[in-house]
Amino acid sequence: MADWMLWAISAGVLVILELFSGTFYLLMIAIGMGAGALTSLARVDMPGQMLVAAIVAAIATVLLRRSRFGKTAQPPASANPDVNLDIGQTVNVPAWQGGAARVMYRGAMWDVELAPGEMAAPGVFRIREIRGSRLIVGA
Repeated sequence: MADWMLWAISAGVLVILELFSGTFYLLMIAIGMGAGALTSLARVDMPGQMLVAAIVAAIATVLLRRSRFGKTAQPPASANPDVNLDIGQTVNVPAWQGGAARVMYRGAMWDVELAPGEMAAPGVFRIREIRGSRLIVGA
């Protein structure tokens, strides 16, 4: 089997694995392997093919990392419901005093603060963030 076929088959396998992973990093390595296949077609020896494949894969990975697709947009831990299960729960605020209140939540008294842009009216609010012992709530 020719070298270019091995490179092409390997790239194809990585593209298929990429479909299962959901990231683009395996695709960048597959692009490097495609460059190795093209280098093989140019009749460069195997060490040269590997070098070209590695350089192209590394450059593609760095470019992906610098793009918007390489960055995960996760909220800070204080507002991330995957980290803190209280985010998204509701509390009943009977009265506000200057944008702050005290409420009973999970068997303890908590300081409650309004999120920016929210109206200070009594009622049920959803927890958006937790800063120390303060619940930041909004409608």
